[in-house]
Amino acid sequence: MLTKAPRGTRDILPSEVEQWQFFEEKVRELCRLFGYAEIRTPVFEHTELFLRSVGEVTDIVAKEMYTFTDRGDRSLTLRPEGTAPVARAFLEHKLYGEAQPLKVYYIGPMFRYDRPQAGRYRQFHQFGVEVFGTKEPSLDAEVITLSLYVFRALGLEEFTLQLNSVGCPHCRDEYRSCLQEELHEKLNRFCPDCAGRFHKNPLRILDCKQESCQELTANVSLLLDKLCGDCAEHFAAVRESLDVLGEPYVVNPRLVRGLDYYSKTAFEIVSPVLGAQSSLGGGGRYDHLLATIGGPDVPGIGFGIGIERVLLARAAAGSSLPESKLTDVFVVTAGNVSAAEALRVVIALRRQGVAADKDYLGRSLKAQLKFADKKQARYVVILGDEEMKRDQAVLRDMQTGGQEDVALTELASMLAGLVKGAKR
Repeated sequence: MLTKAPRGTRDILPSEVEQWQFFEEKVRELCRLFGYAEIRTPVFEHTELFLRSVGEVTDIVAKEMYTFTDRGDRSLTLRPEGTAPVARAFLEHKLYGEAQPLKVYYIGPMFRYDRPQAGRYRQFHQFGVEVFGTKEPSLDAEVITLSLYVFRALGLEEFTLQLNSVGCPHCRDEYRSCLQEELHEKLNRFCPDCAGRFHKNPLRILDCKQESCQELTANVSLLLDKLCGDCAEHFAAVRESLDVLGEPYVVNPRLVRGLDYYSKTAFEIVSPVLGAQSSLGGGGRYDHLLATIGGPDVPGIGFGIGIERVLLARAAAGSSLPESKLTDVFVVTAGNVSAAEALRVVIALRRQGVAADKDYLGRSLKAQLKFADKKQARYVVILGDEEMKRDQAVLRDMQTGGQEDVALTELASMLAGLVKGAKR
């Protein structure tokens, strides 16, 4: 057990990290363009935060949270999602007193006790954005568009935006009663999960993936047809903004998302490249979340994207990374030249911004050159006895095979220029 990671977790190895860094660089660049600043919250919060915000009858709270009691007899929970912690930080630090709307994003680990499967882990990582301070429908369109830009920047094109409105507490309460009345006679035919949701959260029944439950709800009334005037107007304005932007979408009246705090706009991005587990990310508006956890009635909207799932989708779609090298220059020694002399040259190169490395295993000259090729170094610096007597080194271009003698005093600046030119 000491040499195996806990079930549902995984190590991100050096050979994989470049994919993660590529993802993070792209989303940070897009967030900067859209005017979002980064926020970082603790990985655990008071359990009550998730009970009140996410909802006690949601799958996350009922089945999936990692909850523990600390030595002060406080109930704490590893964060299962990112919105509630950001909302808590917004209230604690009185960010509602700053210029609104406040736009933030986060990248970090989340934790849910779930059955591990491809792209789904018990410790997983999520990128998300949250905006507080306005109900303006065009902001919904901006947030949705940012999520779509993320996928395109990562080389994903085969996906569909699904859109719906889950209404406000007023029209949703009326619809809930209507839905319960329509489904009451079928209650004993639903799966156990849906039967449990019937009294507390019947809208979640519409989102059940069980084919038998889908058949039972095939002809029920839809919330979209029962929205109040304000919610209907808001949804129409969101659609109009997306139409103006030329962003295609599909209205899915059965899309309700899995968290209690959503209101009005709900959306999800799905892709066929992952098979049955088709969701890449999603989100929606949560205009009453802050009031629910004890703050002022400030509206908000956001989304979350599972990083593991997106990287899996990139691999399935055949997307590759731009060529990148960890080592630009490899320094090798011959004869009696010391390792310390080689290290001095390596450090001088690094000071010039050149990614340089050397041998640390006492390999032969031939083995060092072979290792330099394995490291994909474009240039090799050879320090030999005769060259060092003349304060020179041999510079070899591993791509062309050409080589020349270069003064040690000029080596670092010369290579800095060559490497910079090669990367253009």
